[in-house]
Amino acid sequence: MTKPHPSALRIRRAGASDRREWMRMRAALWSGYTPGDHRNEMNEYLREKSAVAFVAQRPNGRLAGFVEATIRPHADACDTSPVGYVEGWYVDPDVRLGGTGRRLVRAAERWARERGCLEMGSDCLVENEGSLRAHLSIGYEERERLIHFRRWLARPPARPRA
Repeated sequence: MTKPHPSALRIRRAGASDRREWMRMRAALWSGYTPGDHRNEMNEYLREKSAVAFVAQRPNGRLAGFVEATIRPHADACDTSPVGYVEGWYVDPDVRLGGTGRRLVRAAERWARERGCLEMGSDCLVENEGSLRAHLSIGYEERERLIHFRRWLARPPARPRA
């Protein structure tokens, strides 16, 4: 199978008919979520005025990537309010490094700018070097690193059985 040229991928707003493919990509990005968690969040992106999802559609109709963004009252390392925020983005491995991620994020940025935002924030885990490189390659600047800590004050609850 040949790799589609990035310009052959259509960037558009996600719709209800995209749920199956969108779910596939969300599960690849966030494997710790249940299908129910994914469905609930996808419904929010389809319903809420302060949230949006864009997808990259292949010429054959299948999806190759997505970006989810929200409008937040504030975001760490940003100076203005409100601020657009990239909650997550994913591009299928066969089309990575071809500009699809950049095009998806630019669509989310346009959406945020249309809603009065002057900045776009995002985050990634400290150890996620691939995400860090992707953010830097499309013009985002690293502002700070944060490590979260926890200490149980009582006996930890039992973990549910899978």
